[in-house]
Amino acid sequence: MKIGLISDVHANLPALEAVLDAAPEIDVWIHAGDIVGYGPWPSETISVFQKEGIVSIQGNHDRAAIGDFHDGFVGIPRLMAEWTASQLSDEECQYLESLPVETNYADGQIHVVHGAPDAPNRRLTLDDIEPSLLDGGDVLVLGHTHDQIVREFDAGTVVNPGSVGQPRDGDWRSAFAILSLDTMDVETHRIPYPYERVQETARSYGFPDPIVTAYERGSISSSELASWTEDVDPQDLGLD
Repeated sequence: MKIGLISDVHANLPALEAVLDAAPEIDVWIHAGDIVGYGPWPSETISVFQKEGIVSIQGNHDRAAIGDFHDGFVGIPRLMAEWTASQLSDEECQYLESLPVETNYADGQIHVVHGAPDAPNRRLTLDDIEPSLLDGGDVLVLGHTHDQIVREFDAGTVVNPGSVGQPRDGDWRSAFAILSLDTMDVETHRIPYPYERVQETARSYGFPDPIVTAYERGSISSSELASWTEDVDPQDLGLD
């Protein structure tokens, strides 16, 4: 059984479509949170998730889009979450709200979280990945940092497939991974997508420059995200 692992799509429709088109035959796609946030196609991205039956949990940006902000959710993330909320229908909000914070798959062999087990907003860097995170499962899938990581231990494997929609490791290409359930082998992948289309659409909505340039750079810093202090009303960001 082939399982596609993705995370942090962030309403980047062209990137998601590129990953789905480029991947080999996949039995099921599992997403480690943040369907929306930052990108200009929240509704369309949710539609693809529903149509393709992508298994997903909530990320912090998904929760923010339905009004659940964690401490420190300020600056650009807050602005974009409010804009995203203004774009979503009641049904789309209900879909995001219905997603679990964590989930198990394949009879508990795969545990899926966004940040860390029992700590959905915690950021796990490479140095934080350790066997104790597995807690009985064979594979732990996580997201949130937008970094592609695979760490293998005697107890199992910890995988961050990287970000589909907003990589932050200096490589602008979309990231994903494929897990072979029979052998528990994990392959990581990067593929190009038309980021210029995302930039053009984001600019047309008046999105902040750090968001627009991040698609090309493959990076955006925490200071850039938090330092956005312009008095911008989300209602001014190119709403229909």
